[in-house]
Amino acid sequence: MILTVTPNPSLDRTYEVPSLMRGEVLRATADRIDPGGKGVNVSRAVAAAGHRTLAVLPLGGAPGALVAELLSAEGIEVERVQVAGRTRSNISVAEPGGALTKINASGPELTAAESEALLSAVRAHSADADWIACCGSLPHGLAPDWYAALVARAHGAGARIALDTSGPSLLAALRERPDVVKPNAEELAQAVGRPLKTLGDVVEAADELRALGARIVLASLGADGQLLVSDAGTWFATARVDAVRSNVGAGDASLAGFLTAGGEGPEALVAAVAHGAAAVRLPGSVMPTPADLDPAAVTVTAELPLDRALTEPAL
Repeated sequence: MILTVTPNPSLDRTYEVPSLMRGEVLRATADRIDPGGKGVNVSRAVAAAGHRTLAVLPLGGAPGALVAELLSAEGIEVERVQVAGRTRSNISVAEPGGALTKINASGPELTAAESEALLSAVRAHSADADWIACCGSLPHGLAPDWYAALVARAHGAGARIALDTSGPSLLAALRERPDVVKPNAEELAQAVGRPLKTLGDVVEAADELRALGARIVLASLGADGQLLVSDAGTWFATARVDAVRSNVGAGDASLAGFLTAGGEGPEALVAAVAHGAAAVRLPGSVMPTPADLDPAAVTVTAELPLDRALTEPAL
């Protein structure tokens, strides 16, 4: 079972439009509403792949109730921590060709009691989890070392931890040696405090995160592919995507694929890239099913082209 923790979940509305024009009335060609938040998306991708998952998340107000309802409809177990604040609602506007405009709300402020209730809910289920995926930004009220406390408690219960966050909360958690961290290029550049322009730069930055405590680094590089760095070796994988419909949740789908494939080694990397490539072909934050995946289209190598320039350098 994969347990996910999403401290700042959301209700996500996605609209597809022919083009985005400021100050105009736009007619959507398609729209959908989904439960959102990085950990929520990981659970949705795990469930879509036919695996058991439990989503632990703070929920409040009518949006929170709808998030729980939508997750249950997808066959996802929900451990709901009731909070006084209202769960945030986010809006995404998708244009043909993959251009995406997002408006993310900040979310409610959690009290000290609500913070502890969230940690306690995770601890109560840690013994049943093969992996605990801690994902996303922290809401107001949670200190930057909140994830560090969660990782320490989960490790104390014998669980393996995958962490997908950024900034001070990522750096603080590294001292507790999370089993996997999954930054994108921008988050990795922020963590090491310098631009990343080539694949070699990414490898060096991943090594620095491992020196700080991360056991495995799975770096998502968008259209350039993904890099996996661990004690067992370093691998780089790519997959061609001819048409991008929406990249919302693609990184979360990748993490789900990685964890359901064991969470280590080149086979898990292939699964991660196959899930991410499938996700960007789908509307909104729809998660891929096994029928959407094409692992044979993924190319993986241990012979890294270190001087290869990133399509979108992280500055």
